Formats: sequence, structure tokens, C-alpha cells
Amino acid sequence: MPRVRAGEIELDYERSGSGPPLLAIMGMSGTSLHWREPFLAPLREDFDVIVYDHRGVGDSSPLQGATSIVELAQDAAALLDALGIDSAHVLGISMGGMIAQELALAHPERVRTLTLGCTYSGGEGSSLTSPQVLQRLTEAMMSGEQMLALRAAFEANISPAAATDGRLYRELLAIAAQRAVAVPVIMAQMQACMAHDTSSRLAQLTMPTLVIHGTADEMLPVQNASAIASRVPGAQLEILDGAGHLFFWEQPERSAELIRAHAAVHA
Repeated sequence: MPRVRAGEIELDYERSGSGPPLLAIMGMSGTSLHWREPFLAPLREDFDVIVYDHRGVGDSSPLQGATSIVELAQDAAALLDALGIDSAHVLGISMGGMIAQELALAHPERVRTLTLGCTYSGGEGSSLTSPQVLQRLTEAMMSGEQMLALRAAFEANISPAAATDGRLYRELLAIAAQRAVAVPVIMAQMQACMAHDTSSRLAQLTMPTLVIHGTADEMLPVQNASAIASRVPGAQLEILDGAGHLFFWEQPERSAELIRAHAAVHA
């Protein structure tokens, strides 16, 4: 993947497809590879799809100490600047959805449509990962056993039904082998997520907004979707029955079609 100077750092990124730009912002511990071809391929039919790795991930600049959702949103805006893009459709999942919220609040003129998947806004009605799931993930990460950490992450991010799919697990292992994310980076991202709260400001958003969430999400419970949709004027809410946190792994075609239709309606 090429690298580009984005503000004070460099970010690795990839562009593919044709049409108006779609900036896809990945979540905590994720890389650009985690978007996967079954989800990206249909999006490329309608969009110039831009994926990238956050600071500290892949070939992007190292993460120096702590970070914040606001800082990561500034990185996203700087990437658009570096690529000469005035405005784009913006998709963010999980932590990436938090970044997309801050990006849209700071630079509303740059966001044509906003899609927020499996994410969180803070405030009343919102809920972060349960202490039980968080403890299980933290213990697995701190164990020093990579396979244990990967299996725990897989099971927390996928619905129980999909967790039996050996093909998906093998793909996760292949991505980790190609582009692992360091534990200190994941922990810094987790701290940034825990400090995130846009709940009192979401009413300021005026761009067309789509909220997507799976009912079997263990990382960020589905109630977060209703909380966000109730705060963003005119937001469209789509609940995917039985899908886990990585809903776009389990239902890639349906997820891509929702985004394509959302952008088409508001073209």
C-alpha cells in the first residue's frame, strides 16, 4: 500500500473502484485488510473506495504514546486533504464509527453521507463492552499467547453462529499473520474509545446518516444503534438480525447494498 503525508504523520492507504469517494474508517485493533473482498467488491462498483491504516498500524507512522478519537479524526481529515478530496461519503465501524462522528462534527461540509456501523456515542442509553467480555479479551491479549488472543477476539466479534465457520477464522488468522497490530496500540485505542462521548452534539449533524448494527453484537450492544439514531436528525436505522459485531463479515452483500442505497438516495 502507498503512503501519504497526512498532517504530521504518514498513513498507508489504498484506493480502488470508481465513482464518488467513499472513505472507510476501520475500528479498534483492525487493519485495512479486515474490510475483506466480499464487502469491498460490491462497493467498488459505485465508489472510489479509500481504506487506510490508523497511526500505529501497518505501514502508517508509529503511535507515540496515547491517542484520542479526536486526533484520529484529524488524521482522517488530513488524509482527505492529502488525496485532494474535498468531500466524501464516510463509513466508520466500531472505533471507526466514533472517528467518523468526530470527523462529521468538525468538518460537516466534507461528509456527503455518513454510515455508522456497530458503534457508540456515549451518553444515556449507550453501553460499552461488558466487563465480562472486556476481561476475557484483556486476559487473552496479556497472556502473550497470540493464538489465544486471536481466538478470543474472533469469538467476541462474531455471532455464535458464525463462530463455527472455520473459513472465517482462518481468514482472521491470515490477516493477523500479514498485518498484526501491537498490543500497546490496541490498548491505546481502547482508552480512546472509553473517553469518547459525542452524545450531546449529534443533533448538530445534518448530513444523511445511516446506522447499522447486529443484534448479536457482544463488543458494543445493539442498544447503541437506537441511541445514536435517536440523536441524529433523520437518521435511518438498520438492524441486522443475528449478526455480531463484524456484521460486514457475516452479511457482506447486505451490508454493502445498504451503503450503496443510502448514498444513491442522497446523491
